[in-house]
This record gives sequence, C-alpha cells and structure tokens, in this order.
Amino acid sequence: MEAFKKWTGIVAPVDRVNVDTDAIIPKQFLKRIERTGFGQFLFYEWRFDEEGRVNENFEPNKPRYQGASVLISRANFGCGSSREHAPWAILDYGFKVVIAPSFADIFYNNCFKNGILPIRLSEEQVEDLFQRTAAHEGYALTVDLENKTITDEAGLRIDFDLDEHRRQFLLQGLDDIGLTLKHEDEIAAYEQRNADTLFARA
Repeated sequence: MEAFKKWTGIVAPVDRVNVDTDAIIPKQFLKRIERTGFGQFLFYEWRFDEEGRVNENFEPNKPRYQGASVLISRANFGCGSSREHAPWAILDYGFKVVIAPSFADIFYNNCFKNGILPIRLSEEQVEDLFQRTAAHEGYALTVDLENKTITDEAGLRIDFDLDEHRRQFLLQGLDDIGLTLKHEDEIAAYEQRNADTLFARA
C-alpha cells in the first residue's frame, strides 16, 4: 500500500447526509473479483440517469470538480453494509481524502486498510469547507498527515485528531498484511523452533 504523508488536491462536494455504501457502490457492481475498476461505478445512481447519461446536476460531475481527490460530505458517511468495495471505489475514482463530521465505523476502518485518509471535523468546520469550495473554482486543500493539519492557499488551517496507530498505518503504507510482514523474521524463527520441537518428539 502506498504511504500517505501529505496530499494536495481539488475538493469535490457530496452535500448529503447518511451516504450509504450502496450509494457509494451499488450492489450490481460487486461481481468483480479485483480491487480495481470500481471507480467508474462510484455514486453510479447519482452520477447517471436511468438511460446511463451523465447527471449534470450531481456536483462531482461538474467540470470544475474534475480531477478532484479530496471529497467532503455530511454526517454518517459510509453507513449501511460493510462492503469493502466502497473504499475501493472511492480510491479507484481518485479520492485520497474524505472529510465529514462522522463516519460509519466499518467504513472508517476500511479506509485505513486501503490507503484512504478519512478525517472527522465538526459540523461547523465542514460547512465552512463547503462554502469555500462553492465560492472558489478549483478550490484545493493540503492535508498534512505528519502534522495533522489541513490548509488552503487563503490561510485556512485546521488541526485534526487521529488515532496514532491508524496514523502510522498510513504514514508507513501498511495494511494488515504489511503489518504482519514487519515481523516476518520473528514468525519464521517461531515456526522453525516449533518444527524443531515436533521433530525432537518424533
């Protein structure tokens, strides 16, 4: 997994509460066995109409938000089912950071396992970001994970909190497998000792 230290990206808004995982990646697209390729289906039923045409009224579809890699939304983002395909789709589409007042627990945890930084801010701080995003085309934020800050070119600075264990996961580019492999030598030594003991008893 790619390490995350600092990221600057255009902000795209999804101004809705309770965005569930079925809205993030609808169930009919869960048949793929790879982790990649889900980005094209992100927010599918909002991005496209019933004829498959682009819904120009859905904010992230607007030209000013093309290439965005920071997503802002409202409370309880990622609620619903536990499907890990939701962060897969978000990452594959190009988003590296998701900012909201609150997240569903399973979705929140899955983000860290897939190299996405979910940031909780207050309702007031998120509303301010929505206002700034609407007022300035190409509005961008810089997220510094090492210093736990969010800044923009207009002088905004927001400090955010994050569990240190999860922060280190992202800073070092570790998922659960990567964390285990950090102890590969100790595991190999244990297995050898165990094998020697079994051989001695035979």
